[in-house]
Amino acid sequence: MQLTTKERLVLALDVDNFKKAEELVSKLNNYVGVFKIGSQLFTAEGAKVVNMLNERGGKVFLDLKFHDIPNTVARAAEVATKSGVYIFNVHTSGGYEMMKAAAEATKKTSLALGIRKPLILGVTLLTSINQEILEKEIGIKKRLEEQVVHLAKLAKAAGLDGVVASPREIKEIRKACGENFVILTPGIRPAGKSSDDQKRIMTPREAIKLGADFLVIGRPIRNAFNPVEAAKEILKEMEGD
Repeated sequence: MQLTTKERLVLALDVDNFKKAEELVSKLNNYVGVFKIGSQLFTAEGAKVVNMLNERGGKVFLDLKFHDIPNTVARAAEVATKSGVYIFNVHTSGGYEMMKAAAEATKKTSLALGIRKPLILGVTLLTSINQEILEKEIGIKKRLEEQVVHLAKLAKAAGLDGVVASPREIKEIRKACGENFVILTPGIRPAGKSSDDQKRIMTPREAIKLGADFLVIGRPIRNAFNPVEAAKEILKEMEGD
């Protein structure tokens, strides 16, 4: 994707009320390309946060990770499309038919309404999962990178636009799915910052150099003493050589 540095930066609005979200959007709308609304904020405030961002000209990544039977996910995809979000996601572990149902419902709804089709991304493996957790807790014996690529290829075959994956899998996903396949990467930490609960992390510049299209960053901006300056520093780091 041809994107500016700002358009690549996704801020995770992981707060628990509308006022906090609105304050962050007001401060950061000029420095952030996309605002991610996840389960915490959406559960607290619902669709009015999406509407607020749309009214302010902000792009929304609806991060609700739909994972259900195909018909249910298709109906959720229709609603997400009608709400005007820029990106939404589903869990690739829901399988081919579920992902295909979401892709087809989104395309049909956007064509019927004459609106831009949102990007649909498949969540591969959460960045809190490492090889040990994959094997011992989830019961999958494959190499972690191999499982991520398998899920990415399944998402592409089902008609999704791309995937959510850690920056450590970017090169293998690119090789398997091509240059036009969108890769959004959480697990991004600016140089010198804490990894928090993320297991598979990388700096903004490293992820960009490897070919990430979008970078999701939350706490390093959201919890900073000066969020605007923190966002500016991250944009600078993304552009650096």
